[in-house]
Amino acid sequence: MTHQREVILEELKRLRTHPTADELYEIVKKRLPRISLATVYRNLEQLSAAGIIQKLDFVGRQMRYDGDISKHSHIRCVECGSVADVRINPIQGIDQAVIDACGYKVLDYHLDFLGLCPICLLKKHRDN
Repeated sequence: MTHQREVILEELKRLRTHPTADELYEIVKKRLPRISLATVYRNLEQLSAAGIIQKLDFVGRQMRYDGDISKHSHIRCVECGSVADVRINPIQGIDQAVIDACGYKVLDYHLDFLGLCPICLLKKHRDN
């Protein structure tokens, strides 16, 4: 693994904010001033393809990245776009429900939620 990739991975694993490539670039640039945004993007793609990190694709939003590859869900704030981990037990019977609904055999699934983060929820209550 290249030094640049190691630094990108270290910084991503240190964060719990699920940064975009641009946000991670700003952090990595403090340690590697000569690194380019394209290098960060390329390395994130390679780390994701290798299964070392997770790429979070929320429709209509910039891609976000997670250094934690353990099985867990996410919630995205519809106001500010922040993303947080959701650690819940798997939903019992979901595989069979999918088979019953469409006949597919479930190999894997990702359960993501949309909502309002505590900060945006507080703002909404103050504005009303």
